[in-house]
Amino acid sequence: MPSITVRNVPDEVHRALRVRAAQHGRSAEAEIRDILEHAVKPEQRVRMGDALAALGRKIGLTNEDFAVFEQVRDKMPAEPMRFE
Repeated sequence: MPSITVRNVPDEVHRALRVRAAQHGRSAEAEIRDILEHAVKPEQRVRMGDALAALGRKIGLTNEDFAVFEQVRDKMPAEPMRFE
C-alpha cells in the first residue's frame, strides 16, 4: 500500500487532528486515512448511469424514443482490427 508524507502541517491543524482522532477512538494516522477516503470517495458521488437516467426522465424520454436507434443502427458485425 502506498504511503504519503505531508510536510509543513501547521501545529493547530496537527493538534485538531489528534483531538478528532481521540474522539473517534483511533490513531491520528487512521483518522487521516478516513478523512482522505471520505474526501475522494463521498457517499453522494454522482454515478454516470444514475445521472443519465435522471436526465432522460427530466426531459421526458420514453422507450419509443430509443426504438429509433434500433431501427437506424448498423447491425453488421464490426471488423476486427488488423495489425499487419
